Amino acid sequence: QVQLVESGGGLVQPGGSLRLSCAASGSIFSISVMGWYRQVPGKERDLVAAITRGGRTNYADSVKGRFTISRDNAKNTVYLQMNSLKPDDTAVYYCNAADVVTPDGYLEVWGQGTLVTVSS
Repeated sequence: QVQLVESGGGLVQPGGSLRLSCAASGSIFSISVMGWYRQVPGKERDLVAAITRGGRTNYADSVKGRFTISRDNAKNTVYLQMNSLKPDDTAVYYCNAADVVTPDGYLEVWGQGTLVTVSS
């Protein structure tokens, strides 16, 4: 069984920074893509940023230049450095791992979510 455990959410003032972490555990051979999504009540879950095993990244337009995604393949961990935070960034942030290669085949896994609140 593969699990994703997130950490790093919390309350921050506008203009501040937070760093989210997400570690995958279990019987994992490799993970193709790891990413972060966010969701606010009443809206769909949207992609924030994603990174391939080779380091290719993709960002939502709303976070380009402010957020940076990175990963440590040896630790099966992905990070999201969030700078210049705005109230509109307030959401529950979910970690995602896609094409996780395990002894049982390919999986897609979601974390439990971590709340980020940007408010003064």
